[in-house]
Amino acid sequence: MRLFAADVWTLRRRVMALCFAVGLVLAGLGLGAAIIAGHSNEHIDNLINRTGPMRIAGESLSTALVDQETAVRGFAISGKEQNLQPYLSGRIAEQVAVERIDKALGPDGDPQIRAALVGAQRSAAAWRAAVADPIIAARRAGGTEAARAVQLAGDTTNFDPVRTSVAELQLHIAESREKSVADARQTAGTLLVLEVTAAGIVLVAGALLLFLLDRMVTRPIVDLATQVREVAAGNYERRITSGGAPELVALAADVDAMRRQIASELAEVREARGQVEWVNDQLKQQADELTRSNRDLEQFAYVASHDLQEPLRKVASFCQLLQRRYSGQLDERADQYIAFAVDGAQRMQQLINDLLAFSRIGRLTAGFTDVDLDQVLTQVSELQSRSGADGRVEWSGLPTVEGEETLLTTLFVNLVGNALKFHRPGVPPLVRVSAEQGDHEWRINVRDNGIGIEAEFADKVFVIFQRLHPRDAYEGTGIGLAIVKKIVEYHGGRIWLDLDVAEGTSIWFTLPADPDKEIPG
Repeated sequence: MRLFAADVWTLRRRVMALCFAVGLVLAGLGLGAAIIAGHSNEHIDNLINRTGPMRIAGESLSTALVDQETAVRGFAISGKEQNLQPYLSGRIAEQVAVERIDKALGPDGDPQIRAALVGAQRSAAAWRAAVADPIIAARRAGGTEAARAVQLAGDTTNFDPVRTSVAELQLHIAESREKSVADARQTAGTLLVLEVTAAGIVLVAGALLLFLLDRMVTRPIVDLATQVREVAAGNYERRITSGGAPELVALAADVDAMRRQIASELAEVREARGQVEWVNDQLKQQADELTRSNRDLEQFAYVASHDLQEPLRKVASFCQLLQRRYSGQLDERADQYIAFAVDGAQRMQQLINDLLAFSRIGRLTAGFTDVDLDQVLTQVSELQSRSGADGRVEWSGLPTVEGEETLLTTLFVNLVGNALKFHRPGVPPLVRVSAEQGDHEWRINVRDNGIGIEAEFADKVFVIFQRLHPRDAYEGTGIGLAIVKKIVEYHGGRIWLDLDVAEGTSIWFTLPADPDKEIPG
């Protein structure tokens, strides 16, 4: 994880700073808008719930007082009580209007309106005391008092102070209403300015954010992607750089470090590939040379053994002829020399035949077929019986394998033959052959109760023409186990000497297993 210095303005810090600044400004605007909205609500409430009802109540108050004055003059002229009814209704309407205005004003109402209301009430009360009540009383008394009441009612100048005080009240109410309307308009305009300002700030912040992202993220990422695609196309020497946000600069540095690592490893791989190809070429040349050498050696062994047969047969035939014709006619030493020559020719012929058989393994092939090892052991046992070999051969549970039946028969002939030949004196020879299935292979064991093989000769016994005993003790050329090893290896197996046996000899070898074939019951 890459760490940045405290003074490096990363993209995250810049976006957070922008958002914080915009949020702080918007919060201030919101607080101001809330305060102004509160004032606006107060102005609207004052307009709706105070000045509006007071204006209506002021009109009602004026109408009620005018109705009283008109009713008093009509009563003074007619003297009828029914004409006095509007006066009484006006008194009630006056009281209701005053109560409405007083209620709308509240305890903290406009003092000018309150003073004007008190003045109107006093003027109305003074008019009633000085004019209305005396006129009503005089008209009801009749006579000269009635005439004086008519004269007094005809003078309208007495009602002028009431009109003046009510007009003053209405004027103050109207002024208060106009002030509330102006304040409401002003707060509404301020709110509109704040809303437009907030919208402008949001738009400016969005534009700045888009510009910041385009300059520090989008363009650098596109450029970085272009460079990465160029490297992915095979230009591993292309240096990867990036501008913009410090995070992208750090990312480009990390990607370039990865590119350098990949380029270094790729160079090593290419160098190693070149070395491997060179080694493979050398191995191929050596393998071809070895194949030619082996082919030449096999051809030489075959030709040598085949071409040596004819002169060797002549030598052996003439030596045997000398032995039959002149035996007893020469001295004892001459008979001994002739016997040596005959024995040497016969052993030489046997060695050549064994060498020829060894060279033919894997070179002359009839192809692999299914070979039942039970039948092979049956044939080997019968062959040993016909040859006069003493001993018993036992086997069970042998599988069917893929191989050349002739070679596998030769393999068991050599193994069983050696087991019967190298027996202990006085102990009847016994050979046991068994098999067990391993991972993709059969492990076959040939064990006897003979003289055994020392551990120091475990590898030597499988070398061609290696003998562990003198020729006068045991006959043979010493090539039997070498032939066995070559047959096993030709079939894709391996062979070894088991040293963990108490007596006798135990030889293990493997053959590839066919998973579809099971051990017979």
